[in-house]
Amino acid sequence: MSQRTDRLDSQIQQELMLLLQREMKDPRLGFATVTRVETSRDLGHARVWVSVYGEEAEREATMAALHDATPWLRRQLAQRLSIRVMPQLTMKRDDSIESGDRVLRLLRELEEERRSGAIPEESE
Repeated sequence: MSQRTDRLDSQIQQELMLLLQREMKDPRLGFATVTRVETSRDLGHARVWVSVYGEEAEREATMAALHDATPWLRRQLAQRLSIRVMPQLTMKRDDSIESGDRVLRLLRELEEERRSGAIPEESE
């Protein structure tokens, strides 16, 4: 990745967050956070990873709202960013935060079981 695409990724991420928080009025939009943006080398496409909190139905509704709003988001970005061609946006759900929470919860449960004596401690 070049510095130019890194800078563009950061700008797209920041502007998308502002648009989601302040200007997008879709009632299906839940609590969503843009976690990462990756722009292709030719600047033709940008993959946008979005972390969505809530129940599965809420997550699906939020992602549907984002997919439906992609053309509007792209137009808004084109007006705000000073680039010649605005990349096509592809929204992807980012479950990494949820996966990390699940791993931490499992580790805590194992530690509690070990402390309670349900799991014997390893001897060296």
